[in-house]
Amino acid sequence: MNRSSKSILFLCSGNIFRSMVAEYALKACFGPKPGYVIGSAGIEARPQPIHPLVRGRMMEKGVDVSGHRQRQLTRELIEGADLLIAMGVNHREFVRRAFGLEVPLFNRVCFDRDDPILDVDEAVPEWQVDLGRARDYILSVIEHIWQATPVLLTRLPLF
Repeated sequence: MNRSSKSILFLCSGNIFRSMVAEYALKACFGPKPGYVIGSAGIEARPQPIHPLVRGRMMEKGVDVSGHRQRQLTRELIEGADLLIAMGVNHREFVRRAFGLEVPLFNRVCFDRDDPILDVDEAVPEWQVDLGRARDYILSVIEHIWQATPVLLTRLPLF
């Protein structure tokens, strides 16, 4: 990586939902702006496909995530990032324990709030039987991240 570039890395669990949406939302918001490398990674990143609902909503936003490849968070990725942004408290805690770094939450960077963006199984524990509520939650998370991204863009110089 060109170290004259600024690097932003979003973190979640599997790198197929929250951090991935944030990565592509920021890329879409930036446009072809040189000088920034934007990526995402998961603290677990077990091989699994992007859910069709997530892929479909991103396509509606004009973003094709079919080429996205999950990445496991590594020391190399952390050392290459100027700014790490965690989607959930467990991601922030993992980085603190494993790498000794303090990482802000997405909502802290955007809105000065310490509330995490929960994964669907945290927000809707019975998601496997309450598919309608799970669907609504997933779509609300994508909208939240998408709408917060322009705010994030204005706040980047502060971090």
